[in-house]
Amino acid sequence: MDLAPLQFAKKRFHEISSRIPSLQTISSPASEGLRTTSIDEIRASMARPGGTDPQHTSAFIAGVASFATWGLVPVYWKLLTKVPALEILAHRFVWTIVFLGVLLSWQERWREVIGNVCSRRSSLFCLGSGVMVGLNWLLFIWAVNIGHVLETSLGYFMTPLVNVLLGAIILRERLTTSQIASILIASVAVCILAFGYGHFPWIAVGLCTSFGLYGLLRKQSGTAAIPGLFLETLFLLPLALIYLVLLANRGALTFGPSHLYLSAILTTTGVVTAVPLIWFGYAARHLRLVTIGFLQYLSPSISFILGLFVYHETFTRQHFITFLLIWIALVLVSAEAVLRWRATKRMAAEAPAESPLIEPGI
Repeated sequence: MDLAPLQFAKKRFHEISSRIPSLQTISSPASEGLRTTSIDEIRASMARPGGTDPQHTSAFIAGVASFATWGLVPVYWKLLTKVPALEILAHRFVWTIVFLGVLLSWQERWREVIGNVCSRRSSLFCLGSGVMVGLNWLLFIWAVNIGHVLETSLGYFMTPLVNVLLGAIILRERLTTSQIASILIASVAVCILAFGYGHFPWIAVGLCTSFGLYGLLRKQSGTAAIPGLFLETLFLLPLALIYLVLLANRGALTFGPSHLYLSAILTTTGVVTAVPLIWFGYAARHLRLVTIGFLQYLSPSISFILGLFVYHETFTRQHFITFLLIWIALVLVSAEAVLRWRATKRMAAEAPAESPLIEPGI
């Protein structure tokens, strides 16, 4: 049997997905704050304009597909409304481990995983980020299945602003005037919605805070996306398995021959978790950072449309004002990021190759 085509496909797949950036980039590529980088890195990003990269079109499609999938994922979770959110989360850990295990074997990246496990720093940060992503997944699944898709959308619109705030509080990054104004506007928006609701919008705040902390911890771990996600789910897998066993012993497990339809959907949670990440990794390697920064808003925008027009969730005047203020805050942050990026490109074009610069984290 001729194995050449299989080997070529395997090599190509590895090239596409072996260097996926961290999930922090996914959460807020337009507002991570400033990070030191080399001129070569900046020039590499400058060399990705549309049309010059022969893979630009396919990369753009992959980027749109990844963020669109994240935006449409409430439709998927709605199929599991009969399953308790905590059980869905446990299954997601199990099946994500299975899928990523197959993927890592295909890519021959187990040595990278073992290296991360042997690193105490990487392991501890992955444990912390695993707890944060677990809380984020649980809150998101629960919110979607009780009819709060609009509030999840608001939470992910707020995530870039939360990342700016976390950068200032934890990393001691200096905030610009636009960033301060954006945070104040977002705070006013949350207060307006709180008064309109009669209670604090803790789902939105919980989602953006947990994902912001997740991104911060993940960034410190120094792990690539797929090996890092594998470790995060691996560390919490024992808890997931114990919970599923307890449910099975009580006869309350929504899985097996008597629940074939739901069981089939639950087994795909690993695919739904990892595949968009692979698409994003391919897009990030071939698109401008600014393009990725704006594509990130596609996900909460789609969720917003779903909540408003498909699931017909309540949308009051307070909701409108809140979303409008958040969008204004995002425009301020994004516009400043673009202006800084353009200024950095001009400096990079004029600076010697060995000079360091500060690149906006977009």
